[in-house]
Amino acid sequence: MADSQPDLIEFKNVTKNFHQGENGFSGVNDVSFSVPRGRIFGIIGQTGAGKSTLMRFINLLESPDSGYIYFQEKEITKLKGKELRSHRSGIGMVFQQFHLLSNSNVFSNIALPLKAAGWQNDKIKERVLELLELVGIPEKINSYPNELSGGQKQRVGIARALANHPSLVLCDEPTSALDPETTVSILSLLKKINKELGVTILIVTHEMEVVRDICDHVVVMEKGKVAEIGSTYSLFADPKEQITKKMTGSILFPKLPPEVFNQAKGSIFLVVFKGEMANDPILSRVIRQVDADLNVLMSNIEYVSGKPIGIFYIEILGKTDDIQQARNLFSQLGAEIEEVTK
Repeated sequence: MADSQPDLIEFKNVTKNFHQGENGFSGVNDVSFSVPRGRIFGIIGQTGAGKSTLMRFINLLESPDSGYIYFQEKEITKLKGKELRSHRSGIGMVFQQFHLLSNSNVFSNIALPLKAAGWQNDKIKERVLELLELVGIPEKINSYPNELSGGQKQRVGIARALANHPSLVLCDEPTSALDPETTVSILSLLKKINKELGVTILIVTHEMEVVRDICDHVVVMEKGKVAEIGSTYSLFADPKEQITKKMTGSILFPKLPPEVFNQAKGSIFLVVFKGEMANDPILSRVIRQVDADLNVLMSNIEYVSGKPIGIFYIEILGKTDDIQQARNLFSQLGAEIEEVTK
């Protein structure tokens, strides 16, 4: 989709307060941001950050106390009756725990929203077969949920979410109940759906691996407010807020074991290379040009949105001036370097 197209969703100064007995708290506090059309957009944050409430606003399972929500440039917060049903029919939903009807087979589970929308039986069959081919399990059409693996159940859930040709699919922690290998396959399927069908996908998750692997843009929520928003790469490569640094750091910067610090004879540094620089032989250049000895303790290159971020933990041994020369050279070559301690 072209970037010049209007955003699919826009939140404007949205607030929601909740009450527990005599105590109240702000679930969402004056939140404003937009979700681009045709992209995979992530909402991340720790428990209680307000991310699930924002998702529930979109299909109006929850209404804000104040502010406005626009969907396809139409203000939706006051929709009722037929207009509300019509709005919801254009939004698919994928759940963490699948939410399949245990006493209905795969065909019936996928057909459910089509029957509710008044589709003819022959068209329902045609659409269900089409969807099962899309999600890769046509042979499971007559199986029941208890006969399916977790990944197969989620594929049925995705097929059901796509049944009515939605413009938006909401995914609530769609891989939290899956093993790592199955998670990869489900994320690949969602990327395929986004690319081939042009469906906007909005994912609420706390799994930073999911954000790294699938999202184009991300909003970081903290205590009901927007802490940071931007492209996925920018939030991993150059996070501004402490909450973002904490969440992305869990992926990018694994902690060194205490034994490494106990056994170190020199100073330990974290060196970060961003973008194409991550593929350049910068480390070898520094080694050739300084008198200090460099010992690589840990290294990794992560790819976020197809672009690399290189991370190195190195020990530098030598005189103080030689260590400073190595630090300066890393900086001159465009890397970020900082000393780390236990």
